[in-house]
Amino acid sequence: MRPRVAVTSLVVVLLLTAAVVLVRTPAGGVTPVASLDAAPTAGAATGPDAEPAISSDADEAVGSAAREAAGADDAGASTGADGVPSDGVVVHVVGQVVTPGLVTVAADARVADALEAAGGATADADLAALNLARTVTDGEQIVVPRPGEAVPATGSAPPAAGTAADGTVDLNTADAAALDALPGIGPVLAERIVAWREENGPFTTVDELGEVSGIGPAVLADVRDLVRV
Repeated sequence: MRPRVAVTSLVVVLLLTAAVVLVRTPAGGVTPVASLDAAPTAGAATGPDAEPAISSDADEAVGSAAREAAGADDAGASTGADGVPSDGVVVHVVGQVVTPGLVTVAADARVADALEAAGGATADADLAALNLARTVTDGEQIVVPRPGEAVPATGSAPPAAGTAADGTVDLNTADAAALDALPGIGPVLAERIVAWREENGPFTTVDELGEVSGIGPAVLADVRDLVRV
């Protein structure tokens, strides 16, 4: 009987051992592994009230962005949205200058400064007709004439397209608005003049106006001294 008792005892021990192993092993037979999260760095705050730490690289990036923004604000304070100095004025320089057009000069600039900004006067310019020492104003037009040409009064409205400084209208460059202002022309004949020019090319003489439908000898006589080619 002793051998049978020994065998029975051994079986019981094995069953108990297996039961203990099954209880301690997680479902699926997978052994737990260490957490993937790295341990907090030395000196890092922990706990529910702790704020996330910012690396030194992030600090430097934030500081650089702040410095760039401050520089942009400083630049914007001295220039307008289009890059023009906020304390400057815009002047239209036309006539006998190297580069006619809009120029931007200082608020206290003189006519001479505006001419220089437009490339300077040409050899045909009559500078004696201008007051080069006059202070310019924003939005004004400066006409640099040839000798003998009239200069519009300061502050007067600029001439229409195709209108010379002496008031005559160039038949080859004037737009319909400038032609409409001529006596006896009106909007209909003005459009016909423009259409004739586009179809036949530039006028070579003032008398060719008579070839435009609707312009007779009387109208031609009225405008002869007011137009040129």
